[in-house]
Formats: sequence, structure tokens, C-alpha cells
Amino acid sequence: MWKLAFVALLLTGACSMNPKLDVPAAPVAQAYPDAEAAEAASVAGIDWKTMFGDPRLQRLIALALENNRDLRVTTLNVEAARAQFRVARGAQFAQVDGTASYARQRTSAAAATGGEATPGGVEFEQYTASAALTSFEIDLFGRLRSQSQAAFERYLASDEGRRAARIALIGSVVDAYLDERLAQEQLALTEQTLRDWTTSLDITQKRHAARQASGLDLAQAEGQVKQAEADLAMRTRALGQARNALQLLLGAPLPADLPAPVALMEQPIKTMLAAGLPSDLLRNRPDIRQAEHELVAANADVGGARAAFFPRLSLTAMFGFTSLALDGLFDGGNRTWSFSPQITQPIFRGGSLSGELRLAEVRKSIAVAQYERAIQAAFREVADGLAGRATFTRQSDAQRQAAAAAARRVALSTLRYRAGLDSRLELLDAQRSDYVARQALLDLRRQELSSAAGLYRALGGGDET
Repeated sequence: MWKLAFVALLLTGACSMNPKLDVPAAPVAQAYPDAEAAEAASVAGIDWKTMFGDPRLQRLIALALENNRDLRVTTLNVEAARAQFRVARGAQFAQVDGTASYARQRTSAAAATGGEATPGGVEFEQYTASAALTSFEIDLFGRLRSQSQAAFERYLASDEGRRAARIALIGSVVDAYLDERLAQEQLALTEQTLRDWTTSLDITQKRHAARQASGLDLAQAEGQVKQAEADLAMRTRALGQARNALQLLLGAPLPADLPAPVALMEQPIKTMLAAGLPSDLLRNRPDIRQAEHELVAANADVGGARAAFFPRLSLTAMFGFTSLALDGLFDGGNRTWSFSPQITQPIFRGGSLSGELRLAEVRKSIAVAQYERAIQAAFREVADGLAGRATFTRQSDAQRQAAAAAARRVALSTLRYRAGLDSRLELLDAQRSDYVARQALLDLRRQELSSAAGLYRALGGGDET
């Protein structure tokens, strides 16, 4: 009967000491600011190839996902967490080891007979085969199960972290590519402007030599060209740094066979993105899912710390055969066995168990705060993206009109200067305003595209699911 009761104890196993986990409500508003009253479903499910239609950018993103070292380390950390979970789970099961041994021994005749020594001795061989169960803990109070659950949740959290790292990498490649495009196009604009202003300087020098232009006009033209040369060096440096940053993200040199780039003003990146509801973030953002898994793991750690106060029941057992002759090793009369249950109750640990429980509870409180912070950070990122969505179109239209007006002013100022109606200073101011307006238009377009990519990333877009 006691054997049946013991087997039933093994089968019914552990109760759980994990406290009830109440996941806190999202500490954010029910709707985003700057969102439309009937906001469409979130675009998080849109594939990144659909979001970013530039073939060159698509190729760069694919290379980064394949070669980026940070993403590779994150993926390996997921494998490490999975292995750690297998270690923790294995502690719940009995560890059975098989052993086979052989011994040959010589004993003196006196020791063998318990009498007086004789000239000879006794030699014998011994063969042993056994299966042993060593210190198997019967998880009565769920300590091992809590540890296994915590390890499993941290494995899931690490996998969500990998997804978050993947989304972040896609966003970083997009930003680096837009930086590289901006630097390239601003460099081209500066080179064209320098050529135009150099031509203007040549004309001014000839007019000054013919006493048709003052020294002030010549000095202004020379200063204009030198400023453009300084801008050219700055734009060249910015392009080199942007390409270095892009190459680091790719984890490999830029391929020579990349598709031709698409200009910033024609970039096929979607900018009018639907955000859905804040509650969508809880299932679309892998970093929020990661924080939630960490919270569940911390809660399981509290259960494990609670269970450590209760008795531990462990079992050591062995079944085997021992014989002086190999051919009779497995005969019924050579069977050996042992059965040794042991119960351990902590009595005095110097406060270490209480300290471990308090530590687990504090870490759970930290996990709650980190979970809420992840939601708030995600909400803020989406809100920033929606603010950009609501304003960049108007700003871009106004900047295009300002650039067009600056170009018209240059054309009119040139005609008036040649007709002697305006001074060289007026033409110089018009040219500088036109140059600044076109540079600003390129920079604004880069910001608009980056804001759209940031909103897509903030909504959880880019995940392989």
C-alpha cells in the first residue's frame, strides 16, 4: 500500500507557490493625440518590403538582416536562453545513470578466514551492473517547476528581444540610408552651386579688370565661392561618415552591384500610416511582449523563493546485480537494491531565505515598472510619429513653395543686376537664399521619410510575423 501511495505522490506532484499575477493595465490614454476619430487598423502587419519600395534600400536591409553582428549576437542569446530553459526543466525529472564495473582483488588468507595467517592468500573477481537514481527531488511545493517556468519565460522574452532587435535594425538601416541619400544629394547641390558661383566670380573678375565692377563686388563674389568650398568639404565629410555608418549596420562592405538609388524627393516610402488603437501595441510591439514575459518570469521567481521555505523530499535509489562470475551476473540471486528517501527542512539560514524572497519580490516590482515604462515609451513613439504625419505634409508644401519663390527671386535679381537696376549685394543675397532653401527642402524631405519609418517601427512593423 505504501508503494502505491508513494507513486501517487510522484504523479500528483507539485503545488504552485507562485503568487497570482495581475498584469497592470496600460498606463496610457485610450487614444493617440493627433489621431483621427476613426483611425484605421494599425499598419504593423505590412511587410517591410511593401513599406520601403526602393530596390536599393530593400537590398541593403536584406544584407543587414543576414550579416549584422549585433543581430547575430541577439540570436545566439536566444539559443543560450533556450539551453538554459532545458537545463532548468531537466531538474524536474529523475536522473538515472547506468554503471558497470569490474574489480579484481587479493586478500590475505588470515583476513579472509578471520584466523591465523597462512602461507597463501585469496584472490577473487567481482562484476557489477546497476542503474542508480541519485538525489531526485520530488517537487512537492513547486520550487523546481517555478524555476523551470521562469527560465521558459526568459527564453520567450529573449526571442521577443530578437524580434525587437530585428525591427530596430531595419529602422536603423533606413535612417542610415536616408542620411546617405541626403548627404549625397546635398553634396551634388553644393557642387552645382560652387560651379555656378565660380562662373559668376570669373565674370566679376573680368568686369573688375575692365573697371565695370567695384572691389566690393569682387570681394563679395570671392567670399561666396569660398563659403561654397567650405560647404563642399563639410558635405563630403558627411557623405563619408554616412556610408561608414551604413556599412557598419550591414556588417559587410557595400556591394558594387546595388540597384540605382531613388532620389529623396521620389522615395516610395509610405508616409500616411494608420496607427490603430493603443491597445494594439500590446500585441504588435515585441519589446512590450518581452517585458511581459520578464514580468511572468519574475513572478515565478517569487514562487520559487517561497517554496524554498518548505521541506524538500529527495530520493536516492539503486537497482543492480553483483556477481563473482561474469556469466552468472544477471541471475536472480545476484540482485542488489537500495532505497533511501530523505527529507530536509530549513531551520536556520541566517536570514538568507527571507532575503532571497524579498529580492524576488523587489525584482517583480521592477519588472512591473519596466513593463509599464515599455508601454509608455511605445505610446510616446507612436504619438511622435502621428505628430509628424499631421504636420510634415503642410511643412513640405510650404518649403517647396519657398524654394520655388527663392529660385524666381534669383532669376529676377540676375536680370535686374545685369540691367544695372540692383547691386551685386542684392543678387548675392538672392543666390544664398535659393541655396539655403533647396538644402532645407532636402533635409525636410529626409525628416519626413525618417518620421514615417519611425512610426512604422513604433507600431511594431518589420517583424517577420
